[in-house]
Parts: sequence; C-alpha cells; structure tokens
Amino acid sequence: MEKNKSVEEFISKKDPWKKELELLRSIILTTELEETVKWGMPVYTLNNKNVVGIGAFKSYVGIWFYNGVFLQDDQKKLINAQEGKTKGLRQWRFSTIEEIDRELVLQYVKEAAQNQKDGKEVKPGKIKDIPMPEDLKEAFISNETLKKAFDNLPPYKQKEYIEHIATAKREATRISRLEKITPMILQGIGLSDKYR
Repeated sequence: MEKNKSVEEFISKKDPWKKELELLRSIILTTELEETVKWGMPVYTLNNKNVVGIGAFKSYVGIWFYNGVFLQDDQKKLINAQEGKTKGLRQWRFSTIEEIDRELVLQYVKEAAQNQKDGKEVKPGKIKDIPMPEDLKEAFISNETLKKAFDNLPPYKQKEYIEHIATAKREATRISRLEKITPMILQGIGLSDKYR
C-alpha cells in the first residue's frame, strides 16, 4: 500500500509517540485498508468507510475502531472513551511500545475490516428535537432571507446552529454567536464544515 505523506507529517510531529504510531501504522498497512487523513488524524478506510484510526495524546497512544462495538474483544482491550455518548466507537490505548502486540492488533484490525465488509455499522440516531431559541426565532422574523437559507440547510446543520445558540447561557453570548453565524447560514455553510 502507498504511504500517505500527510500521515508521515502527522507522525513526525508526535513526540514522544513516534515509534508507537509508526508501529501501529505498519501493522495497519499490511491490510487492505486505505490510508487517509480526516480531522487531522490518520484514518484507515474500506470502500470510503472509516474502519480504524490512530492518534497520540498526552498520556497514551491509541487505535480506535469506528464500529468497535461489533468486535469480539475476547482480550478485553477496548474501551468506550465517552460512555453514554459514543455508540459504536471503541479505543485501545497503549502507554508504552511494549504493550503493542503486533499479532493481536492485526487480528482486531482484520476483524474490523471484515465487519465493515459484512455491513456491521452503527447507524446514526434520529436527531433529537431541540426547541428553537427565541433569539434565532426573532432573527428569522426580522430577516426572511436568513430564514430561507436556514430552511435549506440539512437537518444536522440546522441542529448544530440551534444547539450553538441554545447552549449560550448569557444573552450577550447568544447575540454574539448569532452575529457570527448569520453570514455562515446565508452562505449555506455548516457550523462544523471546516472540520469535515
């Protein structure tokens, strides 16, 4: 498999975890998964579907499985990093290079790839209804063009904007956020588009 230069750059900046990341990468590259970068991190895909990713944090280096909930995990290596939030994603963390068992990691990665081929994936849940904040309602009443642009956004982008305004506790923050997002809505840009 051809190595991705962006992944090499990512790893080169990850002291003190370079060796661990290189080892994990070398294991994954022995499989059929394609190497890419998403959200600034190395991600390995099959038919454009995310299967595994690798990353380094302060106290550990890890591999995550996007649909890890379907893995056998007989060795009890996987954790749910955000209990109650993530449904399918599971992580395997390492704090030293000695903890990385090449054969075992490969076994997990191959199983994850097979699960993807078999169509085992967590489907996104239904978007919860969040009440429209009053500030946003008022903005739509006073600016019909803004309302039309908002209605043309996909539901997930609408939800991001609604949450962005609704989570501001102070009125000044809500007003400031509304001023910031108005041109984005008019351009059809989602709040998190730059991260996608």
